Amino acid sequence: MSLKEVRFHGRGGQGAVTSSQVLAIAAFHDGKFTQAFPNFGVERTGAPVESYTRIDDKPIDVRQHVYSPDYVIVLDASLMANVDVTKGLGEKGLLLVNSNKAPKELGLEKFNAKCIDITKAALEVIGKPFVNIAALGAFASLSKEVSLEALNKAIDERFAEKGRIADLNKEACRILFEQAKEGKK
Repeated sequence: MSLKEVRFHGRGGQGAVTSSQVLAIAAFHDGKFTQAFPNFGVERTGAPVESYTRIDDKPIDVRQHVYSPDYVIVLDASLMANVDVTKGLGEKGLLLVNSNKAPKELGLEKFNAKCIDITKAALEVIGKPFVNIAALGAFASLSKEVSLEALNKAIDERFAEKGRIADLNKEACRILFEQAKEGKK
C-alpha cells in the first residue's frame, strides 16, 4: 500500500474534523500509520470546512495540506455550488457525496463519483441528520482502506462516554457499508 489521502468537505458543525479523526483511529486499529488534521478559517457554524486523513503502511512524514486526494468525502452536497470539491482528485480517485441525486445530476459524470443518501440513513437510525460518522461506513465499503470492525472500535473509542450515540453511529455505518456494497443510493 502506498500513502492514501482523504479530504473531507463539510460545513462548520457537521463533524468533518471528527470524521477524519475517527477514520484515522480506525486505520490505526487496522495496523496502519495515520494522520488526521483540519483546515478552516474563521470558526463559525455553516462555513465550509476541510479536514484530512492520511493512511499508510509505513510512518508518514508529510506535513502539509492534502492537494491531490485519493478520496474525497462530501458531507453536504450544497457545498459544491461554491467549493471545488474535486480539486486535485485524480482520475482513479473516489468521490463520495452525501446526496440522493445521481452523479450526472450533480455534474460529476467525469469522476468516479458515488452518491449515497447518507442523511436518509442517519435520520432513520440516529433520528437526526448526523452524517459525519455514518459516511465512514460507505467509505469503508467503497475504498477498502479500513475494515468495518476497526471502524466500530474507533467509534467506541471516540464516543466512549456516549454509549448510545456510539451504538447508533455503528448501526448507521453498518447500514451504509451494506448499501454501498450493494450499489444502492
